[in-house]
Amino acid sequence: MSSLADFSDITQHDRSLAEWTWLKVGGPAEYLVEPRSVDELAAVVRCCAETGVPCRVLGSGSNLLVRDEGVSGVVLRLAEEAFGEITIEGTVVNVGAGALLSHVISHSVRGGLVGLETLVGIPGTVGGALRGNAGGRSGDVGQNVQSVTVMTDSGEQFVRSEDELSFGYRQSSINELVVIDVTFALAEGDVDETLKRMRKLWIMRKATQPMAHQSAGCIFKNPRGISAGSLVEQAGLKGEKVGGAEVSDRHANFIVTSAEATAADVLELIERIRERVSEQCAVDLELEIGIW
Repeated sequence: MSSLADFSDITQHDRSLAEWTWLKVGGPAEYLVEPRSVDELAAVVRCCAETGVPCRVLGSGSNLLVRDEGVSGVVLRLAEEAFGEITIEGTVVNVGAGALLSHVISHSVRGGLVGLETLVGIPGTVGGALRGNAGGRSGDVGQNVQSVTVMTDSGEQFVRSEDELSFGYRQSSINELVVIDVTFALAEGDVDETLKRMRKLWIMRKATQPMAHQSAGCIFKNPRGISAGSLVEQAGLKGEKVGGAEVSDRHANFIVTSAEATAADVLELIERIRERVSEQCAVDLELEIGIW
């Protein structure tokens, strides 16, 4: 039986995760492991399964809050080049799950393909975007997916094809431990026209979201037919502060943090928002961000 000691050259102990999250708060990972290949990833995952060590995957941290006490067990970070390759064949784009969504969009558009440009301005890796079906009013990432290669918590790999996948509002049927890669089926389009649409969407997002601040994107999912941000604003919470965490005055569904913020500040502010919206609007807000 292998042990984590066998992977000492790719492992950091008690490594702070704050710098890997967009909120810049949170404690350390007991073990931060950065595999260099899919085979090495599988070996680490099998080791965790055999030894009973908890294991989870960190993307770009753009939609994540890590508690101040940190995370026990292994946190996998798929930052090596092997997990971020992007290849285009005709109208099919194959992407490693560690690739940034922004890079995939720019590659596909430069290749004369359309279908992903509506996601411009949405941060994160492809794997994280896929698992939570990231998107906006103009569409979501799942609508162009042809297949996904995944890895189970026992290290087994297999491909889930289009008819084995389902995507809903900020959710997907992908529940395996790791997304390894995804294939998108896109369409040919005019590069100049696509770039114009992208610029318009980018300007709109930049004008309405606090992109210059530390944040984790939208904190809450939109209840059916209602904007979560408008509910938070109706509850009088724009600019509400707890320690170094504050409800954005630009978009009330964003929490921004200062250098002094802690994860406890963010958690307390989240609970304050949920309680106030429930009391005043009779709506229970559901989290869109992940909390470790």
